[in-house]
Amino acid sequence: MRTQYGTRLAEALESCRPVPPDKPNILKTLLAVQSALGYVPTSDLPQIAQVLEVTDAQLAGVLSYYSDLRTQPPSRHLIRVCRGESCTANHGLRVLLAVQDHVRVAAGDRTQAERFTVEQMSCAGNCAVSPTVIVDDEVHGRVVPSQMAALLERYK
Repeated sequence: MRTQYGTRLAEALESCRPVPPDKPNILKTLLAVQSALGYVPTSDLPQIAQVLEVTDAQLAGVLSYYSDLRTQPPSRHLIRVCRGESCTANHGLRVLLAVQDHVRVAAGDRTQAERFTVEQMSCAGNCAVSPTVIVDDEVHGRVVPSQMAALLERYK
């Protein structure tokens, strides 16, 4: 009997299996796995490599290059703070510091109770209303540091 985890992984891999003469799309596959599972488990890299007919090293290279790919499961709520040029110019660093101060965890880590994971992202594509913070799938634009405590209290 397959576990729900195993079924989701198998479905993600099947949807990205290359059909000759197509070459494998490593990034597409890793994103599909992350979409299905919430992260890319490093323990599954050999299985993914086998399906794509690539080496573990090729997978690891793509996995380490793209900061949007996670190798650890996120907490209940994922906070991503944009650090793109527009957000940075509009005090995005102050917003990031306010987020880190409120949840008491550095970017790249998660809180002990696994309530929040904080990540920096290169660009949210929301430049017209920067700075931007994305909590789970909700985009918040024109945020200011003083708003962060109230904004994050909604996510319990």
